[in-house]
Amino acid sequence: MGPKSFSNSSFPYLTRAARIVLLAVFAASAVAQSSQPAATAPQNSAPPAASQAVSNSGSKPDNGNEPISSFKVSTNEVNVVFTVTDRHGRRITNLKQNDFQVLDDNKPPAQISSFHAETNLPLQVALLIDASNSVRDRFKFEQESAVEFLNQTVRPHYDQAVVIGFDATPEVTQDFTDDTMLLAHGVRELRPGGGTALYDALYYTCRDKLLKAPTTGTVRRAIILLSDGEDNLSHVTREEAIEMAQRAEAIVYTISTNVSGTKSAGDKVLERIADATGGHAFFPFQIREVANSFAEIQDELRSQYAISYRPADLKYDGHYRTIEIVAKDSKNLRVRSRRGWYSPVPASASAGNTAVR
Repeated sequence: MGPKSFSNSSFPYLTRAARIVLLAVFAASAVAQSSQPAATAPQNSAPPAASQAVSNSGSKPDNGNEPISSFKVSTNEVNVVFTVTDRHGRRITNLKQNDFQVLDDNKPPAQISSFHAETNLPLQVALLIDASNSVRDRFKFEQESAVEFLNQTVRPHYDQAVVIGFDATPEVTQDFTDDTMLLAHGVRELRPGGGTALYDALYYTCRDKLLKAPTTGTVRRAIILLSDGEDNLSHVTREEAIEMAQRAEAIVYTISTNVSGTKSAGDKVLERIADATGGHAFFPFQIREVANSFAEIQDELRSQYAISYRPADLKYDGHYRTIEIVAKDSKNLRVRSRRGWYSPVPASASAGNTAVR
């Protein structure tokens, strides 16, 4: 009730002075009420635009030219995780820093900041499973092999994994978690069907999941890609997908689902992706060998080296720079690492450029 509700005839038993005081009190109350908002929105509610952004986060890239968010440059160090094997493919885990030569853009680093053998860094693993019609006949066995891999690899309170299936579009059935029961449920939720957009799925996994996943320090990012390597629907190219994996500093391990007994064109695609990112391509020609491939990947993830260095002659221009790590005993030892990285760009650069660590 506001002050306009009163007249000189209201409350006739009051004196004129009392009525004036009462009017003043109600007027002050009305002013105080009008200065407060009618309702306070819950603090956790998101504006419509933000809600729409969340709901659309699972969509695949539309043309490969979508602007990539700039990431703040916090260091000019390059972090590389790599694997060393002998001539027979056996992993070598007891080497020292001075057993290697490192070249960045064909120049030795200005400084090597750290070197670790048998690295125990936290893992961020993306399990990327082809759920297109082409793998329908062996899909169940591959699901169970993937579940076993996650159970053996993901350490509670330390590692994180995400499960993504793809046919024509990628679908996150379980976001990043260290709960292996949730991850297993995410794998079993996948259902085969539709075409194959492999490159789109790899691009999305790197750009929208790995690069945006929160971290509290240096992590090892790995993608386990289970597919026949065929692609008939992607909007981005194979090389654009590889570039995004390099920007995300992700090692891609590929497991072919081709059990024909001979390497296909898709197998060559899987080899190219793994080689460019420092991973390894597995070709289990019998379905029961898929589980062995997962076990090999698990062992390798626990038997790697990590090196951090400051590049010489670093330019903040966003250009691709090559990485070459060679064992001094190159006759007997082979090093697998990602082939390059993209130099950072200033924070003020346009949104079309990406600055990665």
